[in-house]
Amino acid sequence: MINKIWMSMFVIGVLFAAWNGTMDQVNAAIFSGAKEGVAICLGLISVLAFWLGLMKIAEVSGLLQSFAKMLRPLATKIFPEVPAEHPAMGYILSNITANMFGLGNAATPMGIKAMEQLKQLNHNRDSASRSMVTLLALNTACITFIPTTVISIRMSYGSASPTEIVGPTIMASACAFIGAIIIDRIFYMRKMRKQRTI
Repeated sequence: MINKIWMSMFVIGVLFAAWNGTMDQVNAAIFSGAKEGVAICLGLISVLAFWLGLMKIAEVSGLLQSFAKMLRPLATKIFPEVPAEHPAMGYILSNITANMFGLGNAATPMGIKAMEQLKQLNHNRDSASRSMVTLLALNTACITFIPTTVISIRMSYGSASPTEIVGPTIMASACAFIGAIIIDRIFYMRKMRKQRTI
């Protein structure tokens, strides 16, 4: 569906430009955008490699495991259907930890693994379980302490203070995290009430 939306937007844009006689501007924008995209990607590689290296050091040193251990009591309350020692809980904690350090690319494989484990706990049903919905909500709106991707983009555009985004990011992501949990709980309670009345 997303592919169709993007394709239709592209086709409509090109047709509109052809109708107005501004195809030269569209061509210039396409090539300058492609050049800028490659430059940003190359800039991101160095920063992401640095932070992923730090994450690997933290993992080998046991810092991530300690951080995950600190989060485990909270995670067992947020995911009551997942046994504390189940592999899914380990993947969930790894996903949340990576997201907290702004490493969305590193968090994605852990999130996929967690979803696979949660599907097994859900008896391989096609419908999402409560824990799967909660994980998706928290993965989308997780507290971020170090927004590495945003910092690297600001650095590549020559920002005078690329790390000044850290404070606002922590506040905004904390609000999003709390909001995601509250909304998740509201819908869960509504579902439970409906099941009791049936």
